[in-house]
Amino acid sequence: MANRVNYYNKSLEIIKNIGDLPQKPKLLLHACCGPCSCFPLTFLCPIFDVTIYFNNSNIYPESEYNRRLEELKKLLGYYKRDYGFDVKIIERKYDNDSFNIDLEPYKDLPEGQERCFICFEKRMDDAFKYADEHGFDYFTTVMTISRQKNSQKLNEIGEKLSSKYKNTKYFYSDFKKKDGALLGIQLKNKYDLYQQLYCGCKYTYEKMQRKLENESN
Repeated sequence: MANRVNYYNKSLEIIKNIGDLPQKPKLLLHACCGPCSCFPLTFLCPIFDVTIYFNNSNIYPESEYNRRLEELKKLLGYYKRDYGFDVKIIERKYDNDSFNIDLEPYKDLPEGQERCFICFEKRMDDAFKYADEHGFDYFTTVMTISRQKNSQKLNEIGEKLSSKYKNTKYFYSDFKKKDGALLGIQLKNKYDLYQQLYCGCKYTYEKMQRKLENESN
């Protein structure tokens, strides 16, 4: 991708500009699971009053959705115990059938293409809207921690949405940089968090199932 932006440096610039305030700015953090939240929470909580927004109707099946949500709650308990960060979580209603309406036309595309970009934007848009309507100073997503997700695209979506929502700023990020991904893995192992084997949607779930079946034959 031409003209790649260093979004890690942009995140540091935002933090520098925030400076020392008598009260932490409020940040709404879209999170998809416990493992992906480990390092972003470590990075953000010293600077922001963080609330997590769990709106992941893309996850299939519902049992997997519930398992990832419970692991995230377990992680937040550890963070409060070990670091003193009392991070609240907002849960949205699960509705996989409705969510997939926009993804179905792209079901045969490989992971990392248009279907994924639509999925990213649907969840980020919903979370950004909530942040804007409920007095949050910033919004961001943990998804830039993943080496399987396009951080350039995620931040481009965030920048586009920031022109739509006027009260909340977008916090640029690339959480995987500067060993963020490695530190996240270490924290995941420390807390013995469940690590999923596929991204989340029914199309990646079906691909994983076929792969497991082929390996067992």
